[in-house]
Amino acid sequence: MNDAPRWLDDDEMRAWLGYRRMRQLLDARIDKDLADEARLSGRDYDVMSQLGDDPDSRVRVGDLSAALRWSRSRLSHHLTRMETRGLVRREDDPEDGRGAWIALTDAGRASLVAAAPGHVASVRRHLIDLLTPEQVRVLGDIAEVVLPPLTR
Repeated sequence: MNDAPRWLDDDEMRAWLGYRRMRQLLDARIDKDLADEARLSGRDYDVMSQLGDDPDSRVRVGDLSAALRWSRSRLSHHLTRMETRGLVRREDDPEDGRGAWIALTDAGRASLVAAAPGHVASVRRHLIDLLTPEQVRVLGDIAEVVLPPLTR
């Protein structure tokens, strides 16, 4: 059995380091745009868009934690800050005394709706519009290959 590491060749290293740097800078730029334009953090937007995608604009805390891939503790602390700002509210689960739901408030929905156009413009400006349609398709293809093993 050969336990020697399979070092990255030059092309693989270029791809890996470029991806890492791109991801860091892209996330930072889009988060800054959200903060400047909508006074929301990227994490706020992640939570609110998950809630906004639900027909009732509410999700069980455990399901939200799993969808965001955040620990319950991290999510709880973030939700407390969002509650203080009136963006979300916690609701007891009548079927499970230990469980809770997180719901988007009217103010949270209004913030999400107001932030969405600027957010998509930022994504377009800093990524999508820089790529050819073929590159966008390839990026989507790559994501469809890489994501499933990471989400198991």
